[in-house]
Amino acid sequence: MIQIDNVVVSLDVLREKFLCDIKACHGQCCIEGDAGAPLELDEVAALEEALPVIWDDLSPEARKVIDKQGVAYVDEEGDLVTSIVNGKDCVFTCYDEKGTCLCAIEKAYRAGKCAFMKPVSCHLYPIRVADFGELKGVNYHRWNVCQAARILGEQKGVRLYKMLKEPLIRKFGEAWYNELCDCVKELEENGYL
Repeated sequence: MIQIDNVVVSLDVLREKFLCDIKACHGQCCIEGDAGAPLELDEVAALEEALPVIWDDLSPEARKVIDKQGVAYVDEEGDLVTSIVNGKDCVFTCYDEKGTCLCAIEKAYRAGKCAFMKPVSCHLYPIRVADFGELKGVNYHRWNVCQAARILGEQKGVRLYKMLKEPLIRKFGEAWYNELCDCVKELEENGYL
């Protein structure tokens, strides 16, 4: 592990090869699992603000869930997460003509229709950030639905922290990310990576 400011980063984040391959996985990370995506408190308002723009892209089932419980709930572990449909699908999912799951919020953001891209936890996935009071932990969450991303990352030689440069900067800032890259360089020079 390395520590930059109050953030402890697992070496797996720096070492592992990973490159999302949505053509192979069809966005399974948004529709599998037993809880929604972790949220920061201020993101709930951003999600609610995006609703009028994305409402028509959401499934009827997702709209019912949002009408009943809102865009978020507190899960069994006490974490604030996005609402889900039928115990697994994020309410913000939508599908393209090939059946690939997409994020309706990100779709609207990329079309210039809303200012919020998507929850930072979604943007960072498969990295998960744990809160330990004054410290934050940055860990790689291995999941079988991401096998194609591991294969493609290995083929292309892309490390996880490089693939997730944009969301890591979004979460921790550019200076922090640059220091992370300096640490990686030093670890490589000393034979640790």
